Parts: sequence; C-alpha cells; structure tokens
Amino acid sequence: MSGRWLAGKVAAALVTLAFVLVFNFFLFRVMGDPTTQLARLPQSTPEEIEKLRADYGLDKSVVGQFADYVGDTLRLDLGISQRTRERVWDEIATAMPWTLLLVGTGTLLATLIGSWLGVIAATRRGQKADDGLLGFSLFTYAAPEYWIGIILILVFAVWIPVLPAGQQVTPGVEFSSFFAEALDVAEHLILPATAMTLMLLGQYFLIMRSSMVDVLTEDFITVKRAIGLPWDRVVRSHAVPNALLPLVTLSAIQFGGVVAGAITIETIFSWPGLGELTFTAINDKDFPVLQGTFLIFSVGVIVANLLADCLYFALDPRVQSK
Repeated sequence: MSGRWLAGKVAAALVTLAFVLVFNFFLFRVMGDPTTQLARLPQSTPEEIEKLRADYGLDKSVVGQFADYVGDTLRLDLGISQRTRERVWDEIATAMPWTLLLVGTGTLLATLIGSWLGVIAATRRGQKADDGLLGFSLFTYAAPEYWIGIILILVFAVWIPVLPAGQQVTPGVEFSSFFAEALDVAEHLILPATAMTLMLLGQYFLIMRSSMVDVLTEDFITVKRAIGLPWDRVVRSHAVPNALLPLVTLSAIQFGGVVAGAITIETIFSWPGLGELTFTAINDKDFPVLQGTFLIFSVGVIVANLLADCLYFALDPRVQSK
C-alpha cells in the first residue's frame, strides 16, 4: 500500500514537472525575442543579429526549439547568460549555496521559534502572554519583507552600526583561515536571516497555536490528565507531537512564498543568491537566466511538496491506514 501511494505521489510530481517545463518554455518566448535588444543598437548588422538568433536556436521552428530545450535541460545545459556570457547553470550553481544558507537558516529559526511561541500562547489562551504573542505574530505576518529588511538596516547598520548592511563577506579582506571567513559570513548573515525569520514567524506561530488549541481539547488529553500525568509532560509528550503535523504541510505550501521573499530580501541586502540573480536578470532582460532560475525555483517547490507528503505519511498513522 505504501509503495503504491509513494509511486502515485512521484508520478504526480513528474507530471507537474513536465507542465512546468512546457510552461517555462513558452513563458519566456511570449515575453519577446532577446535579439531585439541587439537590433536596437546602431552598430549591429543583420548578420550579427542572425548569428545571435542561431546561437540561441531561435532560427528553428517552435517544435525544434522545444526539443532542444528539453534535451538541454535534461543535460543541465540552461543556456548562456546574455549579460555575462557565462553558462547559466554555472551562475545558478554559484548562487544556490548562498540562497540555501539564507533560506535554510531563516526557515529553521522561524519553525523553532514560531512553534515554541505557539505552544506558549496555546497553553496560556486568553492571558496577556497569549494576547501579546498573537499581536506580535500578526504584525510580522502583515509586514512586507522589504519593509522589515529596511528597518533592520536602518537600526542595526545605520543608527547603531554594529552589523554589516549587505553582501555575504567583507569586500577586500583576505582571511587568515576558513574559520575567520565563516565568522565574517555569519556576521553578514544575521540581518538577512533575521528578516527571513520575521517574514515567516507569524505563519508558523498562528498555525502552531491553532493546532495546539484544537489538540488540547481532544479526549486523549483529558484522559492523560485524568490518570495523573503532569501538565508539562502532557503538553510536551502528547500535545506537541500531534500539533506539529500541520506544520509539515505549511512548510511545503510556504516554500513558494519563501522563494518570493528570498528574492526581495537578497536584493535588499545584496546577498549573492538566486534571488539577487533573478532580480538582476529581470533588470537586464536576461531571459536565459530568468528561465533557468524559474525552473530551479519550480523544481524546489515540487520537491518540497513531495518530501512533505512523504514525511506526513511517515508521521500520521491515519494516512497510512487509508
């Protein structure tokens, strides 16, 4: 039963990926022909324009272009950047670790802190602690990520200059060791990771609080209390594990929003990840890079949802019995 269920989820993910490939191909061809930028230059000749069209495969039919696109994508050949003339995959591979570091740190902190605060609020429902945490979470949930980033820069990099305002390392510094460079990266990571954490914190808090409130009203919680178990143990050992299940689904659903937030946060803090790469490509109308980053982000969302389904299956016996 579990094998058939897993095969169905993998098949659904592959179908979604195929749709993304088709959509990604046509989306950036609807946006225009990249050779039109060269055609606007007075010194460009018709021969140069035709050569550029041939280099990008735009002289072929749509079917031929799509066949080349699928084949190149399967070989991880995402084309050549119009801005840097570098391979798109090389640029993505260089930027991806920085995005994973930022998004991973922010998501982990938001999950841990949001869940912990959600448990505190749910176990003190109606009290001042609950009201205060609920108001704070709603504020962070509603605040735009660019506003949060700007406020952090103003406070901790301008008014109280204790942290760097941007980039991932201090420019022009030669580090004596890997440990010294890691410390410098960690210092530069504080503000963007804080912005990412605050952007996600409210959602994790609200979901955990709501889930905990529901679980605490279940009959098995009443039974555990009736047999004499301490309240702290009931909450820690029985309520929290059951309340965590909705967070698994939220993590997968929220991944697309995390990607969108990463673009804004990386741009504000000049963090050299996929978000800043996408923003630069938008400004420069660098269609190959845009097509590559869109594909990588889409694959990330699909994989995140598949992993969440598998984790939910492993954690929830009710799903396994279906």
